[in-house]
Amino acid sequence: MGVTSPLPQPTFDAPFPGDLEADLALALRLADAADAASMQRFDAADLEIRTKADATHVTEADLATEQAIRSLLEAERPGDSIFGEEFGVTGQSSRQWIIDPIDGTANYLKGIPMWTTLIALAIDGVPRVGVASQPAIGRRWWAATGHGAWTASASGDPVRLAVSTIDRLEDSSVSFQSIGQWRDAGRLDALERLTAAVWRDRGYGDAWPYMLLAEGRLEFVAEFGVKEYDIAALVPIVTEAGGRFTSFDGRDSLSELSSLATNRVLHDAFLDLLHRP
Repeated sequence: MGVTSPLPQPTFDAPFPGDLEADLALALRLADAADAASMQRFDAADLEIRTKADATHVTEADLATEQAIRSLLEAERPGDSIFGEEFGVTGQSSRQWIIDPIDGTANYLKGIPMWTTLIALAIDGVPRVGVASQPAIGRRWWAATGHGAWTASASGDPVRLAVSTIDRLEDSSVSFQSIGQWRDAGRLDALERLTAAVWRDRGYGDAWPYMLLAEGRLEFVAEFGVKEYDIAALVPIVTEAGGRFTSFDGRDSLSELSSLATNRVLHDAFLDLLHRP
């Protein structure tokens, strides 16, 4: 499934002339509803788990969390389209809410707290609002085009995010998600070049490393096999923090099945390194 309309040019960073404050406020309320639903069953001994046709898992919490988000959207934005991982696409509006109710279901069902609810609003195919909420560790990040990217401090005050200014590959810290992903994508040679060229490499996994990038703690995150709902919410957070977000091949698209996010200053250098013959 794709977003409702073609991606405008030139980039995910293109300015948006409208006012997104009300949409961002709603997205944060959606995240509140999602957190309440997801935490209700987290680490439950009797959690219901099923295997989907693509061999991935879905839990009762995935379904309940997406439904909580959809119910609020249907009440407050009845004219907007919704694209969720578990219930697909409803509506045909150029304004589309893109939802991954629990990104990191494998962690969720094992009682590991590193999972995230991802909520995005894409307008004419470009993600303009994004919220990433990790209630099991008490963290949340949010952004809207032209409004900056933010997280909350320990006291609850908002803190503006900014990517790092590291400008040499040999000083950079990267997250590659997993060796298996790169092997299955036929990119092990590129991964070896990457890890040999940088200061530090780790496979943090799922949405969290993108947030570390937006906080200035990493310079690079890339993965394969992603769907629109895996990355749409991450795009505004990374780009509003000053970073760059493309596919692995450098294209601005939600439908490329890959992602590559950087602190911007090193984006071209990473692309060159990864695509050397």
